[in-house]
Amino acid sequence: MRRLALALLLAVSPLADRAPSAQTLRIAYQGDVVSMDPYAMNETFTTAFLAHINEPLVRRLPDLALEPGLAERWERVTDTLWRFHLRRNVTFHEGEPFTAADVVFSLERVRKPGSAMLARAASIKAVNAVDPHTVEIETDGPAPTLLADLTNILILSKRWAEANGAEEPVDIRARRENHAARHANGTGPFRLQSYAPGERTVLIRNDAWWDRMEGNLREVVLQPVGSDPTRVAALLSGQVDLAWPIPVQDIARVSAAPGIRVMEGLDLRTIFLGMDQSSEELRYSSVKGKNPLADVRVREAMYRAIDIEAIRARLMRGRATPTALLNGPGIEGFDAAQNARRPAFDLARARVLMAEAGYAEGFELGMHCPNNRYVNDEQICQAVAQMLARIGIRVTLTAEPAAQYFGRAQRRDVSFYMLGTTPPTYDSFSTLFGLLMCREETARARGWPTIRGQGQFNHGGFCDREADEAIAAARTELDPARRRVHFAAAWRVMIDRYAYIPLHQQALAWGMREGVTLRQRPDDVLDLRFVRVQ
Repeated sequence: MRRLALALLLAVSPLADRAPSAQTLRIAYQGDVVSMDPYAMNETFTTAFLAHINEPLVRRLPDLALEPGLAERWERVTDTLWRFHLRRNVTFHEGEPFTAADVVFSLERVRKPGSAMLARAASIKAVNAVDPHTVEIETDGPAPTLLADLTNILILSKRWAEANGAEEPVDIRARRENHAARHANGTGPFRLQSYAPGERTVLIRNDAWWDRMEGNLREVVLQPVGSDPTRVAALLSGQVDLAWPIPVQDIARVSAAPGIRVMEGLDLRTIFLGMDQSSEELRYSSVKGKNPLADVRVREAMYRAIDIEAIRARLMRGRATPTALLNGPGIEGFDAAQNARRPAFDLARARVLMAEAGYAEGFELGMHCPNNRYVNDEQICQAVAQMLARIGIRVTLTAEPAAQYFGRAQRRDVSFYMLGTTPPTYDSFSTLFGLLMCREETARARGWPTIRGQGQFNHGGFCDREADEAIAAARTELDPARRRVHFAAAWRVMIDRYAYIPLHQQALAWGMREGVTLRQRPDDVLDLRFVRVQ
């Protein structure tokens, strides 16, 4: 199998044809950069990779602490007004100076229809340029997560975007592209040399960067390798310098290989299953004229039919932590008491619930999952399908590459699906705002108060007034203790109503050759600024 996988890699990989320089990092990652437009996809790997090209006003250190980025300093003038002082003498890769006009343009663009990053700017009411190097951001209430949100809003050149017809964000959901989908012009430490989706992306060092780089990279070559055996074989054979994730079943073997080491750690990401609870009829089901997942008894039955300990022990080899929440320890608002309330695996109870709901004989259900984004994602979905068969739910599984899968999920072309989440603010509000709040259009139709962008990733359409009110209250609460009370109320609703089926926090496992040094972040982000190769 290893020889076959390596032969396949050599046959298709452009890496095999090039001799790396001493300062080139060759990466094999399970997925790919979905788009060069930083507002096209709210996904950790894509945003983190693009942050080396386009930069935010505020950025993070390897320990996740905040530090100045394109803004050299800031102050909160009032509870709803922030002033940011921008760095001078910063230029974009094509030579134009970075000014306040670029910040205003970017913060307006990220809030336009089609932007997948709308939730990151949900608190922003207005942005004004005070002078070429000063920007004021007005929020629609106290915004405790504004600085953290800004770490994920990457700044584009206004001149470049307008000259190339990229004033609007790329909309993956509507399959709408423009020049920004495959081209980039940022201020960051690396320039985009080439981008061939699904094949290879090459970055080269920006010698005119305004900051000092701790690492020594001059070139970065990223190749998506979705096959676990092929990715591991590429690392072991020396075709790449860094490969991740290393499958849990291969960690011991890779660690024992000469000249290779595996760096492990805890991941802040939570893997979960979602269910379409709002459609009158499921798109992928044998049940016609009604939606079985709208019945809380069916959702509870599915939850209780999944043996999470079996998944942890067998598929994840113990490298996972089961959870009842969508955030784990390390995220502000994680609630240990609520987390302890995870409903127990109980097949007998699940079968009773199915019968009570009128589905004693079960039904057919389509399930969609990525096959190259999370650790053992397709295998977990296969296991879940087998477990649900024991209560009569016959699952037809469709597993596809993340680039296609995320577009499907954003279009809500799913009935039962897998996703993972790491809130980029490391605060539970981001998770709850995007995943648990009622979709904006649904809440408005019900006459509820709404926040622009709420429920953007609530593909299942869960909707609860009590949860919405608790999340909205946390949004503008500056006192940490009171915010946690609001978070606990929202988590309680999520668990009691079986809004989602949280699975676990996965573990990190990065494999690298000797001579590569880097800092592994707990959010599974590789910061190229700190990488050295020998």
